[in-house]
Amino acid sequence: MLILLNKPYDVLCQFTDGAGRQTLADFVAVKGVYPAGRLDRDSEGLVVLTDDGGLQARITNPMHKLEKVYLAQVEGVVGDKALGRLSQGVELNDGPTLPAKAQAVAEPAWLWPRTPPIRVRKSVPDGWIELTLREGRNRQVRRMCAAVGLPCLRLIRWQVGEWTLDGLAPGEWRER
Repeated sequence: MLILLNKPYDVLCQFTDGAGRQTLADFVAVKGVYPAGRLDRDSEGLVVLTDDGGLQARITNPMHKLEKVYLAQVEGVVGDKALGRLSQGVELNDGPTLPAKAQAVAEPAWLWPRTPPIRVRKSVPDGWIELTLREGRNRQVRRMCAAVGLPCLRLIRWQVGEWTLDGLAPGEWRER
């Protein structure tokens, strides 16, 4: 079984929580499926859930180089220098990242409003980056953006391998 979920902001990427916070169980009542990879509580977007351990391993193990596409709203002007550094890979505290595909993009037309909204500073511009990775370290996209001087304000995972968020509103899911 394969389920694609659009995980809303402020939802834990697990099925239980002793502190009463929202989890995947608040949106998906299917038993026996588990997330193949994680999204931080403050990130949104595609989470692939499966009951197939082999598929779960292929999605999460960097050895398989499955591409994951993220859209990051960042603070600052997205310039060629920052995009070049992201494309080559950047040095993080846990070592260098693999090269990524990085490009400046317009705010997506399909984007839903986030609750709560991001902080906006009138004196500081913001922009959007589409970043394609083949690895998945803890908070990697946020750390990569910060390393090139573009703090991440909002992060949405759009695609994992062949699967996308297309047509899924926050909290909605479909079986594939």
